[in-house]
Amino acid sequence: MSKPARGFPRPLSEFLGATLGGVLKEQGFASTEIIARWADIVGQEIAAHSEPMKINWPRVKNDTGDDDQSEPATLVLRVEGPMALEIQHLSAVILERVNRFFGWQAIGRITLRQAPLHRQSPKKMPAPPDPAVTARLAEAMPEVEDEALRQALARLGASIKRK
Repeated sequence: MSKPARGFPRPLSEFLGATLGGVLKEQGFASTEIIARWADIVGQEIAAHSEPMKINWPRVKNDTGDDDQSEPATLVLRVEGPMALEIQHLSAVILERVNRFFGWQAIGRITLRQAPLHRQSPKKMPAPPDPAVTARLAEAMPEVEDEALRQALARLGASIKRK
């Protein structure tokens, strides 16, 4: 008698890759890497004012009638209005960095679209725990000899009590 395979928790990235794969392929992206790592590829300053929208891959018919991708693609960037001129001046740098990321001359030119960026709202940091509660909890734990550990546990306890 064979046992059924045990289902282990799978990473969310496995599901998202399959889910988003079709949508991204329609926009010309072979993977999510260029979108997810945009700031790493072009740098924080450029990424703060631009984001990749799609990649237009040209299809060239060769003599046999098969599609051949011999020409580099066009990267379409969404850029905030005031920074469009600056991004245009930096297009050679962006091209070089993106092609270095791909490892080959994948992108030949950049096209800009002026539009607001889709930004994530920054996460708010929780307020620090009340110092009086933290001190009271630290005093209640004399059996913990390590002072740093005692203070860390007191801060944790104060944060839990606040909620």
